[in-house]
Amino acid sequence: MALYLFEYLTYNNSMEKETGKVIHFYDKARVAVLSLTGGALAVGDTVKFVKGDAEHTEKIESMQVEHESVESVQRGGEVAVKISATIKTGAVVYKVG
Repeated sequence: MALYLFEYLTYNNSMEKETGKVIHFYDKARVAVLSLTGGALAVGDTVKFVKGDAEHTEKIESMQVEHESVESVQRGGEVAVKISATIKTGAVVYKVG
């Protein structure tokens, strides 16, 4: 059992990195505003949103800062991303891969 748990934790830690949190979600536009506290994010990255039992994984197709399109945002920044699902404020964002 201990070996299985070790392998599970090793897999999760190597595949996903906590990148930030959802600080606002615009339901009609399907736009999430993210605060990047754990790393950078770029167009083309795959991210997973997790809040409680709910999870959603999606590839970032577009990002904006102050209503201007950007290709990447560094740790410490805030960015708006268009997504296909409803995400709750406070969801943790993980970069996958």
